[in-house]
Amino acid sequence: MKLITTYLIGVVFGVGISISGMANPAKVLNFFDLAGHWDPSLILVMGGALATTFIGYKLVFGRSAPVFEPNFNLPGSRVIDAKLVGGSAIFGIGWGISGFCPGGALPALGTGRWEVFAFTIALVAGIFLARLLPNVGARQEEKDARIQSSS
Repeated sequence: MKLITTYLIGVVFGVGISISGMANPAKVLNFFDLAGHWDPSLILVMGGALATTFIGYKLVFGRSAPVFEPNFNLPGSRVIDAKLVGGSAIFGIGWGISGFCPGGALPALGTGRWEVFAFTIALVAGIFLARLLPNVGARQEEKDARIQSSS
């Protein structure tokens, strides 16, 4: 039942992204084009998403536990650090350059356009790179600590 529910939620999301035009990078890029053919419809889509999310969170967190899990899995940290700000900046820059966000790109894979596949490949590569980078930094810190303790 959990898998069927997850699938149906994904279908509803993908259809919503497609109907709203957010799978079309030109529509998204036109939102950022304030001096040219500005298209404010992204504000309406985002406003609708925020309202839906606000109501959804109120309903979900009014329950004692999720439907398919024993408890809620929430982030443990509320710290706004360099990783969060940097990741947000990279996300925004990528969205502004390509016209795709991950949520809009996945339904757009069905169009078969090469740009969508290129973006998705870059997205997956970025995810793997982001997972490697903290390990690289941790190894460098360990190396520096060993050098410092031996001197």
